[in-house]
Amino acid sequence: MINFCTLFDSYYLDKGIALYNSLIKVCDDFTLYIFCFDDKSYEILKEKEFKHSVIIHHREFETAELLEVKKERSKSEYCWTCTPVVIEHVLDTYKVESCTYLDSDLYFYSNPQILFDEIKRANADVVITEHRFRNNKKGRQLEKRSGKYCVQFNYFCQTQNSRKVLKWWRDKCHEWCYYISEPDRMGDQKYLNNWTRDFEGVHELQHLGGGVAPWNLDQYVLSNNEKGQITMKTNDGHPFKLVFYHFQNIRYLPNRKVNIKSEIRDKKLKYNIYIPYLKEIEEIRGSLFKNYRLSFDPKKLQRSSNPIIGFLQSRFAAFKVKSFSDILDLDNLDKYK
Repeated sequence: MINFCTLFDSYYLDKGIALYNSLIKVCDDFTLYIFCFDDKSYEILKEKEFKHSVIIHHREFETAELLEVKKERSKSEYCWTCTPVVIEHVLDTYKVESCTYLDSDLYFYSNPQILFDEIKRANADVVITEHRFRNNKKGRQLEKRSGKYCVQFNYFCQTQNSRKVLKWWRDKCHEWCYYISEPDRMGDQKYLNNWTRDFEGVHELQHLGGGVAPWNLDQYVLSNNEKGQITMKTNDGHPFKLVFYHFQNIRYLPNRKVNIKSEIRDKKLKYNIYIPYLKEIEEIRGSLFKNYRLSFDPKKLQRSSNPIIGFLQSRFAAFKVKSFSDILDLDNLDKYK
């Protein structure tokens, strides 16, 4: 049994359901603990009765201390603050051997068991995944800003060593967790930078298929896509199977357009990854609107509680384009080849 957890509110419900659906397709035996950050997402998911899920309302784990910091942090910052909290809640409450946190905008293309086989071979207590930025000036700048590791697939088990790391991370996030890049902290991510140095049993995930994302996609090419099972190659020819992709930073625009922000010009690669996902998201959104009148109109997202950063995010971030082939028409997704 593989135990995962994730968190989101109703605005990310479409992505959360897509994540669950992807696990159903590729994984035989798992439980996804879903932490709902508003009533609407909780009510809908409880009604759906997903077989491999446990639905948890935020009131079940929110303490007085958490509710205090919630007042001063943006929605995104508060979710980041709660990442170690929800992992700890699963380990404490459900007594499972291990729990792996997943960002809700991940999507699995093949069985993640290969990642857990690696974890077992490494005898790891904790697993973190690198951003895998390019080793060039831009990549080093991105790492300096966002940290070496991405909070997206984070494994913790019940060992004393693992719980020590988790408690340290929880306390740090409670103390400070903002969308501001400082030398040693940025949201919940930069806290991970020195874990392999400061703690025992921390393993960096090596399988390239765990952690493909817009910020490293330009380092790979498409090798094969057979029935949704995607094989990729590094630019020097090393093949690997895509396990999960991180659909971070997709921005919906007015007039049924979307900016996928893939960061690459390779249409073959990005369309093989993004188009099936967007189609599934559209299907989920249609069902949620039909059955629950839940709509996903474009919103001006503000990840930071800093007023200047928040203003720039909410007004301009969605329209930042590096490749015009990233702007897609949601009503004509079949035309993209």
